[in-house]
Amino acid sequence: MRTFVYDQPASRVIFGLGSLDRLPEEVKRLGASRAIVLSTPEQRTDAEEAAKRLGDMSAGIYPQAVMHVPIETARAARAAAKDLGADCYVAIGGGSTIGLGKAIALETGMPIVAVPTTFAGSEMTPIYGLTEGGVKKTGRDRRVLPRTVLYDPKLTLTLPGKIAGPSGMNAIAHCVEGLYAQDANPIMALLAAEGIRALSRSLPVIVQEPRNLEARSDAMYGAWLAGTVLGNVGMALHHKLCHTLGGTFNLPHAETHTVVLPHAVEFNRHAAVDAIWAAAAALGVNDAAQGLYDLASRLGAPLALKDIGMSADGLDRAARLATENPYYNPRPIEYGGIRQLLENAFWGKRPG
Repeated sequence: MRTFVYDQPASRVIFGLGSLDRLPEEVKRLGASRAIVLSTPEQRTDAEEAAKRLGDMSAGIYPQAVMHVPIETARAARAAAKDLGADCYVAIGGGSTIGLGKAIALETGMPIVAVPTTFAGSEMTPIYGLTEGGVKKTGRDRRVLPRTVLYDPKLTLTLPGKIAGPSGMNAIAHCVEGLYAQDANPIMALLAAEGIRALSRSLPVIVQEPRNLEARSDAMYGAWLAGTVLGNVGMALHHKLCHTLGGTFNLPHAETHTVVLPHAVEFNRHAAVDAIWAAAAALGVNDAAQGLYDLASRLGAPLALKDIGMSADGLDRAARLATENPYYNPRPIEYGGIRQLLENAFWGKRPG
């Protein structure tokens, strides 16, 4: 007999081509009048475009977001927002920028309008992360959940295939772990399976046909579902490993998820049979771990930790960090198994 709790924090979602044009009215709808626009240095042009649309409601631009939200960057952004008198944060970009917006909102409680340009899905979650002293720590707080999310597939056209592929694999990871989450529920399981289907069918098309807006819209739809899953149920081993590798070894976020995911699924194969079968069915394959590895290969995404900046002498430390604090996973966490998982991921070994 099923037992579950379903408690969904809500965001207003506006999806479709040209959604960015609605930014000014959505900021007004929140009762705000001075919005600071956040971005990475590479996406300053997008930030300037957003600020242009805001007109007199733009308090300025802060284009200094970086991966894994170092505490120093968060403090500087908070100070800049305060100095500019901002009462709203417009985060345009991927997980790094939206994460920075969350780091500011965690302290002030002011609203975030998220404008995602990748397929990461963090815009739909109350999860934040901060890196301090080489350790990335995450938490959940509804103050950091964006109040409004504008999904405009046109904004992903500048996202090249080599980045789009790993970004989408990151989103698929949210769906996969949502299927075997400790607090999984039927609604999230449905969304997770549909998210996997949408992303796995659209990402190869994006890589082959970069200007295909229909495929990009489909991938963004999958990312929305994936983010919703991530925001509503807990994650497990895969996300713990990726946060450890990213925060401690400064590995690129989406690429780390891409490399680790097939091996985390292989690790949990016999402990979450129904969930992993559901993932395989959504992928249209017989073996989920191999299917995820093969999908990443089709996308031209990295398959080995050694190819994204990890050194072999860091594997022992990563395994220790990943097993130090207890957390939920379908299969019990023990050093030997995690160390072997990381070894396989380091060399890019195909599961099974």
